[in-house]
Amino acid sequence: MLNGKKIVIVLPAYNAASTLEPTYREIPTDIVDEVVLVDDASDDATVEVGRRLGLKHIIRHEKNKGYGGNQKSCYDKALALGADIVIMLHPDYQYTPKLIHAMASVIANDLYPVVLGSRILGKGALRGGMPVYKYIANRLLTLVQNLLQGEKLSEYHTGYRAFSRKVLLDINFADNSDDFVFDNEMLSQILMAGHLICEITCPTKYFEEASSISFSRSVTYGLGVLKVSLRHFLQRTGMARFAMYQPRASSPVETR
Repeated sequence: MLNGKKIVIVLPAYNAASTLEPTYREIPTDIVDEVVLVDDASDDATVEVGRRLGLKHIIRHEKNKGYGGNQKSCYDKALALGADIVIMLHPDYQYTPKLIHAMASVIANDLYPVVLGSRILGKGALRGGMPVYKYIANRLLTLVQNLLQGEKLSEYHTGYRAFSRKVLLDINFADNSDDFVFDNEMLSQILMAGHLICEITCPTKYFEEASSISFSRSVTYGLGVLKVSLRHFLQRTGMARFAMYQPRASSPVETR
């Protein structure tokens, strides 16, 4: 806990057997109260590794639900556990768990309700081995997103994110896509709801075992991002209304 606020780390996993342990070993147990592992029907021993590490909260999807579907299970479980701060950390060891303390502190001290670990601030992306085409696509998409959404984020595509309980209860993430564009839909909802976002510099590592999507999936993702950004623009300018921006329906996890 920090300032009396319960911290839950969620690990959305898919074939992370070889990287789960080093990721987990760096999680700061002095402040983290619970760790949730959600395995999205992996083909490897991800669940077995989690059990060996002594993880108490392991959810296994019998069928692959996709990256977004995995996160939905992560956040629902964290809220059910009474989390005040939820931090999503990829168990592929691409992002360092050593920033958990800093990210949690921002929310625990009521500075910002959302924190993103940015690979772009401080040139961490290219130094960490991000493919040049992905870096260029990231910068172009982020430029368009900032213009359409009226924001000044350094990137919208990081997988390292921390949220306050209130933010997760405010937005209707359950109706978002089960695919990779879930991340951008979620940020769009957060910004539309008026929540402020903090970014901190985050080093990253690209290596063979780290998760990545193919070029074709990247194109599909990019088109999805543009669609979300256009919706955001139309919603904020009053030119259209979309159900994704409606407040989340009441849920048993709201009372604890």
